[in-house]
Amino acid sequence: MSVLAVTRHEWEDGTRRLEAARDDPRRYRELLELLDLIRDELRKRVGQTYTLEQLAAAYGEAESWARELLDERSSVPGWPRHLTTVLAAAFDAYQLGAFDYAP
Repeated sequence: MSVLAVTRHEWEDGTRRLEAARDDPRRYRELLELLDLIRDELRKRVGQTYTLEQLAAAYGEAESWARELLDERSSVPGWPRHLTTVLAAAFDAYQLGAFDYAP
């Protein structure tokens, strides 16, 4: 399995974990708030034209800027425990716009 395939699997797992929170409406809303913040920043950092390889490279650097972003802008208490989930889910959603995306 390639590094990109493993990374994409990690992103998909993040989305599964996020969607598993639907049974807890408050928690799900909080996760969606974090997800929106990260996706907005991701658009700024990656742009609108990119490949999956470029997106995967950005993912490797994302935790530090995401921590900084959420520390400054999130109203969700205890957001650090959700960082891995929302970061992966944001990249999973964003991969759909990659020039070379294929399911």
